[in-house]
Amino acid sequence: MTSLNLDGYTAVPAGKIAFVVTFLEMTARPVPRALPAPEGVTLVPWVKPDPETYLPLFRAVGDDWLWFSRVRMPRARLAAVLAEDTRTIHVAMADGEPVGLLELDFADPANVELAFFGLVPQATGRGLGRWLMEAGLDMAWARPQTRRFFVHTCTGDSPSALGFYRSSGFVPVSRSIEIVDDPRLLGVLPETAGAHIPLLRP
Repeated sequence: MTSLNLDGYTAVPAGKIAFVVTFLEMTARPVPRALPAPEGVTLVPWVKPDPETYLPLFRAVGDDWLWFSRVRMPRARLAAVLAEDTRTIHVAMADGEPVGLLELDFADPANVELAFFGLVPQATGRGLGRWLMEAGLDMAWARPQTRRFFVHTCTGDSPSALGFYRSSGFVPVSRSIEIVDDPRLLGVLPETAGAHIPLLRP
């Protein structure tokens, strides 16, 4: 087993992939921004979606950024997660098509997690992300029990994700290194996914 060198390089075996994960939080609602919904866009509650309905949007948002956790999760387990009473899922719809995902986990009422957040590629660059984040902030802080709203992102995610979360009011509080089997080599994601991170075969 390779041990982590805390003062230099650590070799990551071929077939594995390493992410630097940044954890962020806020402990008060930032000053709200008056952002009307982009023209033709609505936010729709998605109550206990079944995995086969949920995963196409999850993958449309996340394949480019190597979102693999829900894809490799056993379907029965995923169905149970999506049906949790403490979980709220909303979909941004444009012209009848889903273009954004907003998923919050209220399992700990005082510490609310922004579990998944993102847009399909063709919906970026229109201000939709800012509007969707404001909706998420409203939902998280509308509950009087909320003391902390938190999220994490990593180097597999969009290069703009960390800056976006910080500009939305989240503050970085810690970092971790995550090493996992490359999901593209497991057949969980297509080999074309995550083109910004080279695929290294064992």
